[in-house]
Amino acid sequence: MRMGLEQAGWKIGFANDIDEQKKEMYFTNFPDSKTHFLLGDIHKIPSTKIPEVALATASFPCNDLSLAGSRQGLDGENSSAFWGFTKIIRNMKERRPPLLLIENVPGFLSSNEGRDFEDAMLALNDLGYAVDPLILDAARFVPQSRQRLFVVCLKQHPTAAEEIHEHFFQSSTRPEALADFVFSHPDINWRIRKLPEPPQHRKKLDDILEDLPESSEEWWSDDRAVYLLNQMSHKHRTIADRMIAGDDWSYGTVFRRVRKNRSMAELRTDGIAGCLRTPRGGSGRQILFKAGKGEYHVRLVTPRECARLMGADDFKIKVETNQALFGFGDAVCVPAVRWIAENYLNPVWNELYATENAEPKVAKAISYRKAIRA
Repeated sequence: MRMGLEQAGWKIGFANDIDEQKKEMYFTNFPDSKTHFLLGDIHKIPSTKIPEVALATASFPCNDLSLAGSRQGLDGENSSAFWGFTKIIRNMKERRPPLLLIENVPGFLSSNEGRDFEDAMLALNDLGYAVDPLILDAARFVPQSRQRLFVVCLKQHPTAAEEIHEHFFQSSTRPEALADFVFSHPDINWRIRKLPEPPQHRKKLDDILEDLPESSEEWWSDDRAVYLLNQMSHKHRTIADRMIAGDDWSYGTVFRRVRKNRSMAELRTDGIAGCLRTPRGGSGRQILFKAGKGEYHVRLVTPRECARLMGADDFKIKVETNQALFGFGDAVCVPAVRWIAENYLNPVWNELYATENAEPKVAKAISYRKAIRA
């Protein structure tokens, strides 16, 4: 979040996370961390610790909202961090930031049949903010399929022209499910802004891969590679066999999933990696499948490749592999955040607030992720 905002001209004012390991990664990459980073539970942080800023961001845990989690919603142990964030904003009173940016998985929209998202939007309204949700896929910027739901919140402004719902049209950033939610909840104070079409990314998976020699210990043994191949369904095995028979090398990614009580290997070959996830016991780690010239080779996607898939190519990685993968699996795509800043946050700031506050833009980047045990 910080990297994407800084590339669009914002400056960090405060940051928080509950995870000691993520703090370690943050401090490695940002020398000024001691001046603004606070480690701790968001529910226990007093609003007096938060400086006056132009933008507050919150990426709160998704595991209670997503299909992969317990679906306990915003009342769950982890995703309830959202209420810790709103409590801070409420207690800031007249110091509340003009802008908020909330981020989570698209499952937030349907969690508890939509009640969680409705409750969250009404809570933000109650804090004095109009809300505008959008869905952005990292695949528009990097070769990774990673849809995320963002909500831009604008503090009510006397000169702000209200957007009329009749002018709201379905688009790639506001697909049918999101559009239907907006239209079916007129009690929520929406302020929908027209956005340009996000770019079409042209890089493919093989463009971000590290060039590891076949002698590298990263590559799996023949027995382990054969076992993975035999875990594929007939459909995926046919695709793999076609890749192996090819004249040139081609690449795909594999996730292991449980289908009908059996562990299956599902192969993706469209040049886009699957969504990076936090590894739990290794099950969330993405596998690279390289095939051609009558051969095939298998290994796990490396931390450096994960950094590139998040648009953080130069991110310093000085921690163990699983720790790095937890960090990247919980992060946001850097160029996606930059796109939101350049096409939404910056124009809104200039239109509504810049003349009132000539100070440099400051972002309070609050991650609010709960520690999840491996």
